[in-house]
Amino acid sequence: MKEVTAIQRDDLTTGPSTPSIKRDFAFKDDGILVIRSKTEPGIVSGWHRHGDYHVHGYMAKGSMLLEFGPEGKESVLVEEAGLFHVPPHTTHRETNPSKTDGQEIILFLTGKGDLVQNLEGPEKT
Repeated sequence: MKEVTAIQRDDLTTGPSTPSIKRDFAFKDDGILVIRSKTEPGIVSGWHRHGDYHVHGYMAKGSMLLEFGPEGKESVLVEEAGLFHVPPHTTHRETNPSKTDGQEIILFLTGKGDLVQNLEGPEKT
């Protein structure tokens, strides 16, 4: 019989990082990952993508400017308690617009393969 499980905030395990982003695993199961992502105030992350994974997220604390698209010229603002989706193979980076408050994001990734591919820059036109 399967049991209900709970992971407390201090029991997460360290996951792969991107410059300026700390990721911790809550759950890893067949085809799905649940991750807590944290950043410091005012950061701009490195460009990256998540391979074959769909990334669905909940902005638990703070806000985030999510940049993507050719030359990184497109963006969306995700405010606290907002939700977002990043399709597979989408090159992007996150900016924390606050100079005083950190961010906390809960990510739900579905797919397979390498979790993160850090890149030199955005896609070219």
